[in-house]
Amino acid sequence: MTKPGTNAVSFRRTKTLNTIVLSLFLIYSLLPIYYLGISTTKSSRDLYSTFGLWFSSEFHLIANLQELFAYDGGRYLRWMTNSIFYSVASASGATLIASMAGYGLSRYEFAGRRLLVAIVIGAVLIPQTIMVIPIFLMLAKIGLLDSAWGFILPSTVYAPGVYLMRGYIDQSVPMELIEAARMDGANELTIFARIALHLMSPGLVTVFLLSFVHCWNSYFLPLVIFTSADKFPINVGLPIWYQYATQGSGGSSGQGLFTLILTGAFVGVLPIVAAFVYLQRYWQGGLASGAIK
Repeated sequence: MTKPGTNAVSFRRTKTLNTIVLSLFLIYSLLPIYYLGISTTKSSRDLYSTFGLWFSSEFHLIANLQELFAYDGGRYLRWMTNSIFYSVASASGATLIASMAGYGLSRYEFAGRRLLVAIVIGAVLIPQTIMVIPIFLMLAKIGLLDSAWGFILPSTVYAPGVYLMRGYIDQSVPMELIEAARMDGANELTIFARIALHLMSPGLVTVFLLSFVHCWNSYFLPLVIFTSADKFPINVGLPIWYQYATQGSGGSSGQGLFTLILTGAFVGVLPIVAAFVYLQRYWQGGLASGAIK
């Protein structure tokens, strides 16, 4: 027979253990960002002569930012603009395609449906780097190398988004509602645009965020596609500066350029944080509204 209070003690132990594990994951995730934030406030000399996880006696954040955006003719701002444009365009296209494909796989019965679902699941399991060389060869055939569209178009095909949207639509878009709309005379495009998309909004935000981050963090694909430095995203441009720093070139001392690289990496994190903070209200609001319904 269980003693009184045993379940409560077990619950507290489990809760404490979960809190400790989650706290460790939180520290592991935030520590690199914290280090970058601290490093952006230091001069090139203090970066190597002071403790890495705490501030130095002098505060150089403004000077580092000014030098970052002025270095190499202001090329970092161009890279930042490129990354934002590529990521927003790719995420928008990926969200639209994933919503349409997921809706079709979830709410229509047709021959080969199971096979298509299996292909989507298989595509999720394939590492993206394996597809870079075939994509490069196809883009070379149609003349889209060193073009923004050469990076955006392949990025709009986001298999995890299709898989997630199919599962979300299964739970959030009732078939009875679709049948009722058909009986009222609405065509399939109207049902999708006026009814389904509204119910799918939390899933759309989720897919947009995931595809945005996927595109923002992409390195190998833009590395092989772009040859012009002005078309690089941040993830390709900063490693180029790192090569300059390690080789002692680039018109600046190696230590000074390392400071700019760390500052640029920290600034490059901010758009992702801003996207999550801004879209979180739509995500949570849609989930809450779906739970009430």
